[in-house]
Amino acid sequence: MKNSILSLLALMVMSCGTAGDWTSNDGSTVKNGEIALVPGDSLTSAGEYKNFIMRGEAYTADGAEASILFHTDGASGYEVLLRNGAIDGTLKSGSLASVRNLYRSLAADSSWFAFQIAVRGKNISVSINGTDVVCYTEPEKSYRTAEYANRLLGSGDVMLVGKKGDVKLRDISIVELADDVRNENDTLPAIDEQNDAIIRLQQRGFPVIDYHVHLKGGLTKEAAHAMSMNYGINYGVAPNAGEGGVGRMLADDKEVYEYYDEVKPLPFLCGVQGEGRRWTSTFSQEALGIFDYLLTDAMTIRDHKDRNSRIYRTEEVHYDGVTKEQYMDRIVEQTVKILTNEPADIFANPTYIPEDMNADYDKYWTDERVAQVLDVLGRYNIALEINPRYRIPSLKIIGMAKARGLKFTFGTNNVDTDFGRLEYCVEAIEKCGITADDMWFPSMSIRRTRPVVIYNKD
Repeated sequence: MKNSILSLLALMVMSCGTAGDWTSNDGSTVKNGEIALVPGDSLTSAGEYKNFIMRGEAYTADGAEASILFHTDGASGYEVLLRNGAIDGTLKSGSLASVRNLYRSLAADSSWFAFQIAVRGKNISVSINGTDVVCYTEPEKSYRTAEYANRLLGSGDVMLVGKKGDVKLRDISIVELADDVRNENDTLPAIDEQNDAIIRLQQRGFPVIDYHVHLKGGLTKEAAHAMSMNYGINYGVAPNAGEGGVGRMLADDKEVYEYYDEVKPLPFLCGVQGEGRRWTSTFSQEALGIFDYLLTDAMTIRDHKDRNSRIYRTEEVHYDGVTKEQYMDRIVEQTVKILTNEPADIFANPTYIPEDMNADYDKYWTDERVAQVLDVLGRYNIALEINPRYRIPSLKIIGMAKARGLKFTFGTNNVDTDFGRLEYCVEAIEKCGITADDMWFPSMSIRRTRPVVIYNKD
């Protein structure tokens, strides 16, 4: 066992010959145990590390970025990123780059935060501020593109690399571990990467985020956390807020703040889904504003007789006095009204229609009706959710939305713990030509500048 910060400092002393204030050839400095990285510069530890725990603290200025490479010779090995800031599509602190990409940071710019990287056998774990954000087990047969063919476990140096802006590190320690050490928290089976679509998206730099995960049906926040890390899918956890739904339902501002405090420390994106049609008058804009994003859907409408109708419940769908075509017109009219007046970022469960109409989905979702919905999405910069639970919208409608330049999110709307790995979303990516540039992020939200109009106070 050894603390290799001594080796790192010894290396710098040999290079610079002066104690107390070391400067690398490219400008990075070490003073009083604090490393200031310069973009383009790298500092390498001395030692052939295999199993180890590396701990330290990092500071990133606004927009700054650095990385820590391990099991590296400068060209091979894994990379952990240090970058914070808004959820804008850039990879965030703790990302095991191109293998487990993260899009929400648990740390903030312009403040010190703790990090830990551990390699135990085939398992790599990363934590930020004491919370695990990566628990990745390299399978016997991993999937790597040619670009990342050398991103594999072995042994080698640890390297600190400055990439952009002002990044500092301090209190760094690396402790070697025994060859047979194991991560006791690594309890889920390794993913079969030879048959896994998610690792392929990670290698392509495609953001893999399920924005529509509910903690219900036995899915606890702890289970969701473990599944997210194991599958390599970032989860956006979004409770229902309002009335009339299923599962956990937030009823007022107090419950909103309590829930947010509960999930904020975990590596989830934090959203909320408006339920019913009175949610915009139930919660203050200040309370809703703490969330990364808001979802709404048109699964609850006011029908042709002005009755509240949850169209996902057959007993609340009544065609008395109208044809199904007329009922469909009402659904579209209500959808446009909802998206126009509610401060949503994401249109969830989009194009859902009652179960007894769904066999004729393409008949009811005519190009004209689709255009009405897509028009309002474009007008208010609302993202279109691709929903694998219901396999909606259809691939045809997704193609129409892409042709208009609309943005997309992925969202399952699960009812239990077994909700797959975004299979329909992967299909849509391949068949509709969706790229990373087509995806929506919370930094694109304009809802905070939209007026909220309460059109249903009943």
